[in-house]
Amino acid sequence: MKPRIAISVGDLNGVGIEIALKAHKKISALCTPIYCINRYMLNQACELLDVEIPSDFEIFEVEGSFNIREGCVDKDSGRYSYDSFMSAVKLCEDKKADALVTMPIHKEAWMLAGLHYKGHTDLLRDYFKKDAIMMLGCEKMFVALYTEHIPLREVASHITKDKLLRFFLDLNRAIPNKKFAVLGLNPHAGDNGVLGNEEREIEAAIEEANSIIKEEIFFGAIVPDTAFTPHFRSSNTHYVAMYHDQGLAPLKALYFDESINVSLNLPIVRTSVDHGTAFDIAYMGKANTLSYENAFKSAIEFI
Repeated sequence: MKPRIAISVGDLNGVGIEIALKAHKKISALCTPIYCINRYMLNQACELLDVEIPSDFEIFEVEGSFNIREGCVDKDSGRYSYDSFMSAVKLCEDKKADALVTMPIHKEAWMLAGLHYKGHTDLLRDYFKKDAIMMLGCEKMFVALYTEHIPLREVASHITKDKLLRFFLDLNRAIPNKKFAVLGLNPHAGDNGVLGNEEREIEAAIEEANSIIKEEIFFGAIVPDTAFTPHFRSSNTHYVAMYHDQGLAPLKALYFDESINVSLNLPIVRTSVDHGTAFDIAYMGKANTLSYENAFKSAIEFI
């Protein structure tokens, strides 16, 4: 039997539902998709897109209704994206789905709806009381983020040996036997303390993690401005970045359309598209489905 995968539809004012409808035939060849949306909202989206609902489009009813306002930020759409997401999580918890694929939410819409999470991963971390790890990428390059949605000025204070060690061990348990190049925080990876001491904490954590694992899984601290050059990437596919843009700026410059987001170290399998709500092209028929398709392929691999 094909795996059953729950889909949270994301912010319905954005491109998520268009992508789901466009890719439905391809996705149905890989798995049995279960869309967390109600018939009223689905009909409304299909009318705006001028498309028919596929005959085999299985839905899990999520209560709630509002008027879709393509390309707009509003609390109703934010709340519905949250409810769709939590419905999909519950399907996985109840073993009615084998994995979860998420469409993009809008953080401001969540805030307007009174939801104080910074995104899916942040919510999953709180819900399961687990240190979820955000990893993004594609077959050619994956980047695990040590810190995620925090101000840049706060990153350095998080660079401690004990916190890094716990992160490295959790990452290795989630995807064992993958070797990771660990980026330094500072220019030139600190130049032996001339430009900062954070790399000493990183290197101490790497040494202890490898000792516990009994294999050289992590190495670094790597100079950040050379880590993504073609020569280095020719022999390295997995990275740990110290902060969000350090890892995601090069990843998206190189592989924007095909990259996905994976939540590791959780009791359920969750993957996602690696793009936002794209309000500027919502309901115009322009949305690209490649990241979405790859999210399903990765979810199936992790099941």
